[in-house]
Amino acid sequence: ASEGKDGASAENTPPQVPQGKQGERSSVFYSAGQFFFEYLVVVSLKKMPDGRYEPKITYQFPKRENLLKGQKEEEERLLQAIPLFCFPDGNNWAPITEFTSETFSFVLTNVDGSRKIGYCRRLLPSGRGVRLPEVFCIISCLGCFGLFSKILDEVEKRRQISMAVIYPFMQGLRESPFPAPGKTVTIKSFIPESGTELIELTRPVDAHLEHVEFQALLQRLSPHLILHIFASAMLERRLIFLAEELSVLSQCIHAVAALLYPFTWAHTYIPVLPECLLDTVCCPTPFMVGIQMRHLERVLEQPMEEALIVDLCEGKIIRAVGDEEEILPGKLQNEMLISLNRHNNNNNVHTSEQVNALVSEAFVQFFVRLVGHYGSHIKWGRSGSGSFQERNFCKAIASRSCRRLLKRFVKTNMFSLFIEEAEKSRIPQEGNG
Repeated sequence: ASEGKDGASAENTPPQVPQGKQGERSSVFYSAGQFFFEYLVVVSLKKMPDGRYEPKITYQFPKRENLLKGQKEEEERLLQAIPLFCFPDGNNWAPITEFTSETFSFVLTNVDGSRKIGYCRRLLPSGRGVRLPEVFCIISCLGCFGLFSKILDEVEKRRQISMAVIYPFMQGLRESPFPAPGKTVTIKSFIPESGTELIELTRPVDAHLEHVEFQALLQRLSPHLILHIFASAMLERRLIFLAEELSVLSQCIHAVAALLYPFTWAHTYIPVLPECLLDTVCCPTPFMVGIQMRHLERVLEQPMEEALIVDLCEGKIIRAVGDEEEILPGKLQNEMLISLNRHNNNNNVHTSEQVNALVSEAFVQFFVRLVGHYGSHIKWGRSGSGSFQERNFCKAIASRSCRRLLKRFVKTNMFSLFIEEAEKSRIPQEGNG
């Protein structure tokens, strides 16, 4: 299993959940030399007087001291929100004897727009008889899901021995710098009866694909449906994804958001929506959320506006706006279908990295064809600041269907944010940059 991310920004979200805001940047900065993580927390299920189980933090490393008042309040908000996202499936738990561990992730958005990713491994502690699962959650500002999944493998291996063996490993990790793309960091770790182990953690060369697993999407949805979803996301509509497994929701929604590269989804983004936040689907603003299949009836009963509802289990669309087939220009849509089908029909075994590169290239080329001339339509002043000439930019496209889509796309938040950055760069892009 791999993972995805999510953040909350509904108006009626409980106060303990950090708020997002419309128009914020959703990208995570990939910088080497930072701490790997801020916290490791363990979230366990505690039985309440009424017989229900509630998730509570039972372990935190490191403990933070000497914080200023504002920092302390932010930390408390963060720590209150984590259990909700570690057990988003509510109170449907009872002691069990067997459980296959699963990996998923989420993002919490602070009031200033900064984001923290929670990488989670839900597992059943070793032992005999019935017991409750627990979640190990690593909180980090860094987006590198494959690498953190490997770290969680090591945490799980140590958990089966003793909690005490986890601490020195995480301490060693915390003292190591986050590697640059393509580089490796080696962590020394001692395990009783096994001796000292050397654990190598390598970042992919292409940093923008290190947080993606496109194969998860291709296994569950046809290329045709993927393009319908992509078109809806491109116009910043409301998207709801349904599956039972947290890892499936997490992987697939993160893959959909990654199709938009080099643009970023800047609205509500919650790949695993906690049960208590189901009314998020009533928001009038754009959102991309994942909901467990068991809540489908409750979702359909909500008084929500038009939304695309996707069943990841059956690989079908449950509810659509109705124009998804017409959004993308026919010629470009066919080229992308050929590219995606070529991958699906190829009998050669591709690694995860190769699949990511192939799929990403198809969508990047789509954007190059549609908006690659944007740099030619930024007028540069003597001070070095740029001014985007939107009307001329749209008129420069000869194809009527492409121009129709472009006029809609330039009104989106993600395009506005992209152009704002380009106007500040002071380096005019070449025509097809």
